[in-house]
Amino acid sequence: MATLPPSEAPSESELTAALQAALVRELRAAWRQLNETYFHGGLTAPAIELRARRGTLGAWHQDTRTLEISLSLVVTQPWGAVIEVLKHEMAHQYVQEILGEVSETPHGRAFREACARLGVDARASGLPVNVSSTSEHKMVERISRLLALAESPNRHEAEAAMGAAQRLMLKHNLEVATSQATREYSFAHLGVPTGRVLEKDRLVAMILSKHFFVDAIWIPVYRPRVGKRGSILEICGTRSNVAIAEYVHGFLHETAERLWQEHRRALGISSDRDRRTYLAGVMAGFAEKLARQDTRARSEGLVWIGDGDLADYFKRRHPHVRHVRYAGQRRTEAWAKGREAGRSIVLYRPVATTVASRGRLLP
Repeated sequence: MATLPPSEAPSESELTAALQAALVRELRAAWRQLNETYFHGGLTAPAIELRARRGTLGAWHQDTRTLEISLSLVVTQPWGAVIEVLKHEMAHQYVQEILGEVSETPHGRAFREACARLGVDARASGLPVNVSSTSEHKMVERISRLLALAESPNRHEAEAAMGAAQRLMLKHNLEVATSQATREYSFAHLGVPTGRVLEKDRLVAMILSKHFFVDAIWIPVYRPRVGKRGSILEICGTRSNVAIAEYVHGFLHETAERLWQEHRRALGISSDRDRRTYLAGVMAGFAEKLARQDTRARSEGLVWIGDGDLADYFKRRHPHVRHVRYAGQRRTEAWAKGREAGRSIVLYRPVATTVASRGRLLP
């Protein structure tokens, strides 16, 4: 059973009967997909029910073969959290029905091993917890201080501070990798679900995976309030790298939007017809800037060859990954202007909360 402390229990919300019926169908489809992906179809489908109970996110009842999901959870938490709870309860089902283990405590060794196989958090809450170690927290604080220096009005000082922050991230990850220390990995879903993934969004995902030490993937999600499917960006990495990448994601989207509004005012543009093209250019320009900084880092002997443990964690969460090619925006004048603006972006720590992120800032 997945539970939250009473003080953290989400408030109950209601969906129409039609939306609830559609939601149960979506949960059944998700269960089938997870069963095929992780258990090779070995589990037998249970009854899936929505329950409006406070403090309980989900529960598996072997006697009635019922898997419960909290209605409050579904309408107050992102779909990714719902899937984690569903995985959590499927791990209970697997332990009891496939392994035949009934002597251990509900969250005993067999259950923890099943969760490791699923790439989910085995804690009783069923929701991922993002807590960094002391060393990771110190590294994030140092990055934060450097990004604060990048707010300098002096262009050269700001660029130097941003470059120093990136080199510090690279050195930290290289040191951790060579030390072969045990690392804890986590994931986060960034932004809001969208029905269509735009080029600017794909470019940001590329930037995060290529320059900020996380793996990124677009995953399907369901939007219970409107009864529609969509996609959202998931990143996986160490807890400190996930925190920094989450901040960068929000910073880039907010900064690109601000640059577009300034571009509109400067040229007297009255419509948003070229907005998507311009924003794609901004992300492309910033990616080019980071690539040049990576070239300088390699000249100093700092070369990142990847994290095999992260690759294993990512593979457990996503055993079957499909790669798709997309056509980009037309390279118009708006794209060129956006690219030029993107090349001048300096990553820094803002004072106010970013809009495009989930409100998270670096310490």
